[in-house]
Amino acid sequence: MKIRKRYYLKKRKLKDLIKNLGEYSKLIPAKSKVEEIETDLHHFILVDGEPLIIILDGEPLPTLKAALKLEIDHQYAVVDMGAVKFMIKGADVMSPGIVDADRKLKKGDIVFVVDEQHKKPLAIGKCLISGDEMIENKKGKAIKNLHHIGDKIWDFRI
Repeated sequence: MKIRKRYYLKKRKLKDLIKNLGEYSKLIPAKSKVEEIETDLHHFILVDGEPLIIILDGEPLPTLKAALKLEIDHQYAVVDMGAVKFMIKGADVMSPGIVDADRKLKKGDIVFVVDEQHKKPLAIGKCLISGDEMIENKKGKAIKNLHHIGDKIWDFRI
């Protein structure tokens, strides 16, 4: 991944970012150095030199490394351990592999995919169906994988 631009965020843009992050705004502590990086793939927000936030579809979200620091209790889908090996290779999430999901999810929402045993995030994706349908369906794709463990974003170093 090549870096195109790197700059510190101005106070106004930082306030907007924190507002848009909502409950994830705790990833940006007071008096931290916050920078934006534009790469050939995505835009990232660096917090004290660490890529903790990614801009997907114009919306700021925690990267998987940041999600490991958070407690994920909504916007999630839980996959069985058989799906893990496919997830880390970048596969989309299929309905049969989902054992639980946030029932408030709607088609088009961003979702954290976690494993059944450890509840650790494996991927960030976009819902192709609702949370209820994820649990009830026994075939077809449920989540489009956008960012997973082991991808270029996960391996991104400054």
